[in-house]
Amino acid sequence: MPRPSPASLACLLALSACGGPSPGDAKPTSATKPTGAKDATAPGSPPAVPVATTSTSTSTSTPTPTPAVPSDPTQPLAQERHFSGSLRQLTNGGENAEAYFSADEKQLIFQSTRDGATCDQIYTLTLADGAVHRVSSGKGRTTCAYFLPADRVLYASTHAAADDCLPEPDRSRGYVWKLYPEFDIYTARTDGSDPQPLVTGPGYDAEATVSPQGDRIVFTSTRDGDPELYLIKTDGTGLTRLTNARGYDGGAFFSPDGERIVYRANHPEGAEELAKYDEIIKDHLVRPTRLELFVMNADGTESRQITRNGKANFAPFFHPDGKRIIFSSNQSDPKGRDFDLYLINDDGSAQEQVTFNPSFDGFPMFTRDGKTLVFASNRGAVKEGDTNVFLATWTD
Repeated sequence: MPRPSPASLACLLALSACGGPSPGDAKPTSATKPTGAKDATAPGSPPAVPVATTSTSTSTSTPTPTPAVPSDPTQPLAQERHFSGSLRQLTNGGENAEAYFSADEKQLIFQSTRDGATCDQIYTLTLADGAVHRVSSGKGRTTCAYFLPADRVLYASTHAAADDCLPEPDRSRGYVWKLYPEFDIYTARTDGSDPQPLVTGPGYDAEATVSPQGDRIVFTSTRDGDPELYLIKTDGTGLTRLTNARGYDGGAFFSPDGERIVYRANHPEGAEELAKYDEIIKDHLVRPTRLELFVMNADGTESRQITRNGKANFAPFFHPDGKRIIFSSNQSDPKGRDFDLYLINDDGSAQEQVTFNPSFDGFPMFTRDGKTLVFASNRGAVKEGDTNVFLATWTD
C-alpha cells in the first residue's frame, strides 16, 4: 500500500500496510509528509544481526519537547521506556520499510529501493545472519509483502502492466497517493520462484496481510469503484467485501486470534469533502492527510472508530494481548511532519506515546510473545530519505 512517505504517505495507502506513508517518497506539498520518510519463538532480546547487504480517545496527545537525539541510532531516547537495551539496526541506507515477520519469526519480508532501483522491490532478510534475497522480479512497482504458510509469500506488483515504475502521481493536485489500478496481488516461493497471480482484475489490488492462523487474507481493492477492504481465503477463493463507507479503507491487520481487524480510513465528511474526494478518486488518487483508525470483526460487522485526532494515523498492529494497538501518527507535531509510534487500547482509551524520534517511526509489528518489536525509522539517517529497519526488545 502506499506508505506516508517515509518516502510517501502511499503503502499509507499503498503505504502500502500497507501500513502507511512511505519513507522516502517525493516530498509532498502537504504538511503531513514526514521528514525523510518515504501487516521457533523469537528470543526475548533481539539477536545481534549484521547490517544487511544484498546476496476511543478523542483528544490529541500533548506535544512533547523534542529530546536530544543520540548520534548512535541504536540507542533509544530517554523517553522511549518500552525499549530495553540497544536497538538492532538491520539495514543501512536507502529506503527500507514495512518489514514483517515470518511465521517462525526467523525472517522478515520488506520493501526496499536498494540496488539502484527507482521504486520498491520485495526482499527477505534472515535474522540469523542478515542475508538479504530479492523475492520480486525486479520489474514494475511492488508493495505490501507478507509471509504465507507453506514457504510462500505474497506481494502486490505492477509488473504485468509495465517493466518500469509507472509515472508518479500528479503533485500539482497536492499531496496525493496513487492507487495504481495496475497493482495485482501475487504469491511466490520464499526464494522468489514460481510467481503466481492470486488477486487480479480491473482496479487496484494491494495492501494484503495474512491472518495469524494462515487461513485468510485481508486486502484493499477498488474493484467496485471505491477503495474498500475485502477478505479471501489464502487459495484466493471466498471473496467477501468487508467495508462500505464512502472513502478510503485500507492498511488492515488481523488481531492475534484472527477474530478482528484493525485498519485506517479516510471517510469524507460533508458535501465539500465528498466533492473533493470524488474529483480525484476517478483518477485513482486519494489524499492521506487525515486517516483515523477503526476496529471491526473479521466478517466486517461492528466497525468502530478508535482515534479522532484528525491527523494521519496508520500502520496499526495488535499487541499480542489483543487489547492494545500500536500505530504511527503525526498527531503530536503541529506541522505534521514527525511520525512517532503510539499505543492505544482497542476501545480508543489510554493512549500513550512510544517513540520520540523527531522524524519518522512507523510500520511496527510484534513477535507473538510480545518481547520483540520490528519497525522502520529515519533515526540516524545518513541522508534525507534514508529509512532503516530496527529491532527493539520490548518491555511493558
